[in-house]
Amino acid sequence: MLKIEQSKKSYKSANADNLPQINLQGGYNITQTYPITANNTFKTVDDNGWILGVNLKQKLWDFSKTKYKTEAYKKDEDISKLSLKEAKALLAFKVKSLYKSMVVQKEAIGVREKDIEAKKALYEQAKALVKQGLKTKADESRFLAALYNAKSSMQTAKSLYKKAKDSLALYMGEKISDDVTLQTETIKKALDSSLRDIDSIIQDNYSLKIDAANIEKSELLHKSSKAAKYGSIDAVASYDRIGALQDDYDSKLLGITLNIPLYSGGKLKAEAQKAKIAYLIAKEKKSSEILKLRDEIEGLLTDIKRYDSTIQAKKEELISVNETKKVIEGRYKVGLATYTEVLDAVSSSLNAKLALLEAYYLKSVSIDRLRYLKGKIK
Repeated sequence: MLKIEQSKKSYKSANADNLPQINLQGGYNITQTYPITANNTFKTVDDNGWILGVNLKQKLWDFSKTKYKTEAYKKDEDISKLSLKEAKALLAFKVKSLYKSMVVQKEAIGVREKDIEAKKALYEQAKALVKQGLKTKADESRFLAALYNAKSSMQTAKSLYKKAKDSLALYMGEKISDDVTLQTETIKKALDSSLRDIDSIIQDNYSLKIDAANIEKSELLHKSSKAAKYGSIDAVASYDRIGALQDDYDSKLLGITLNIPLYSGGKLKAEAQKAKIAYLIAKEKKSSEILKLRDEIEGLLTDIKRYDSTIQAKKEELISVNETKKVIEGRYKVGLATYTEVLDAVSSSLNAKLALLEAYYLKSVSIDRLRYLKGKIK
């Protein structure tokens, strides 16, 4: 936002060259040579003198040098406004990502809580079966180790949740309460039809709009630099009060001047070449950014299709492993399955649930990334 204000001042400063330039001047010369003509005789006299006056200079024509320059600074304001919109969209994307990270970690905590309850029940069951002489101490120890591992994984999930919550709080500028209620459905988003059109996203992308504005700005600066070699035509006027040779008198001037730079040490030519190179760089940058953006969009759309397949597969897998888990737990009670088979079944159920959550999260973040690339905030 400050950049916008800065660019407005730069435009105002550049445009000032088109307005009258008025200066007050004064000076005192310790010695100066004055010409005197008397009785048809010309001679010079050295004397001190002073001058006090005001002069005006108005640019009439500088071959569009100032025009192109002011238009270029006007583009700076457009670029700053686009940069502000891009920054807002990026901030919104980051906030959404952190919020959804909180959601998925909160859900993961719930899954792990149930996992702990299941392994605790298996451990208690194993202890009872050991007392009855139906199972060995190894069964009890293995289920106890699994319970400890589940509790350790729970602490990791809580840590990741807190990390996401603290990061989001920094972006918000306010603390998030521990008992906050989250909208869990935010990670189960569908892809809008508008986000399937790659060309539409490219057309609306703020970064590419900034690149296009930079190309226009560079082209204008190049034209301004080329026009500088032609100089300028100015209207000048002045009114001075001069004191010299024991007398004071007024001096007036009104006229037009032509200034053409004949030699500047190669500066004007170098400036024009530099501006041309900047213009070519800006064009190449945009072309490169289009390829990079198209590649990212295509990759995101491919990932979203893959996540859709993963979500469907994990849903089916979850139904299957839960049914298998029930069967194996029943078989374990009657001695037809080992504790390893039970733990494998429990682990498969847990992994399927967590993988499903992750697929939902990654798909949702990919959709949000597409929305950011298209310049959308909500």
